[in-house]
Amino acid sequence: MDNFYRSHGGSAGRGTHEGAKSAGMLIAETRDRLKSLFHAPNHEVIFTPTATLALNMIIQGMIKAGARNIYISPFEHNAVTRVLHALAKEYTLSVHQLKVRDNLAYDMERIRYQFDKQAPDFVIVSHASNVIGLIAPAPDIFSLAKKYQACTLLDMSQTAGLVDIDIQRSDCDFAVFAGHKTLYGPTGISGFLMKPEISLPPVLFGGTGVASAEQDMPQDLPARYEMGTMNISGIAGLHAALGWLLETGIDNIRKREHANRQQLLEILEGYDYLQLVGVNPEREYIGVVSVLIDGISSDSAGPLFDEHDIAIRTGLQCAPLAHKFLGTFPAGTLRFSVSYFTTERDFEALKSVLDEIQEDI
Repeated sequence: MDNFYRSHGGSAGRGTHEGAKSAGMLIAETRDRLKSLFHAPNHEVIFTPTATLALNMIIQGMIKAGARNIYISPFEHNAVTRVLHALAKEYTLSVHQLKVRDNLAYDMERIRYQFDKQAPDFVIVSHASNVIGLIAPAPDIFSLAKKYQACTLLDMSQTAGLVDIDIQRSDCDFAVFAGHKTLYGPTGISGFLMKPEISLPPVLFGGTGVASAEQDMPQDLPARYEMGTMNISGIAGLHAALGWLLETGIDNIRKREHANRQQLLEILEGYDYLQLVGVNPEREYIGVVSVLIDGISSDSAGPLFDEHDIAIRTGLQCAPLAHKFLGTFPAGTLRFSVSYFTTERDFEALKSVLDEIQEDI
């Protein structure tokens, strides 16, 4: 990112000078790296400042295009549910939750019955819950949805760069990624992949550097959805992160994170005052674990960890629907997260805090 500003600094599509051309090449290379990572050579890559904005653009565009019967998982983020809630005030929408059993297995038979009863126009699935880390069987759900000609959207905010998924073969029309999470890029750069044949009405408008004489947004992708000056320094950071990811390998990153999650679980299970939430060894997870502390609210417990430089997330994690499903609404949980880079020193620090809390209870 530093090198971009020192050596280039141009804005892509805004001129033919060397700075603009080198910025354009950087953006094109980053798109190619994303397509390679997600096995999606035929999808278009659209950059946005945040995954939330990407979800808004897709959901609002699909509703604008006529989607009315919407299915979502019980683990959707407010970046999905608030958009649908707002649009339901303007459009007559039917929003349904995909059936998930108490053992956290997606009930495909009941989902098929749901689709038979009211055919889906649009199916939205969070690839992994940001509350408990549960991974959804998105390819199975989307394969079934396609039998009803539904459009499909996968929210990979928690999994992009961590869980290997073949977007091209997963009946996935749209896939949203967050650059600053498991892609290990900087904040302020995210986006989505889409099948180019899908007609998605734009909901944001502005200059694109092409077809400037026309007042309609251009038809060409990705310009149709990339208005304004792009965060090219952020793309430079994402480009570097993707280089590391592709070299290291998703499988290796996933194995390391899985091992760290197992170590985290072993530590947490050693304290009787902690109650694990949404953990089933028969399911697949990313490196996120939520707990409750006996007799202490999640918000009250947060400062105990802050004082020892242990960064956790307390409360509802912007996913109230998930907490209602899990029975932890409205107080929420304490959420721990591990990654490829979590160290033994981190685990020792965590145990020290947990020991101290145990002495005070």
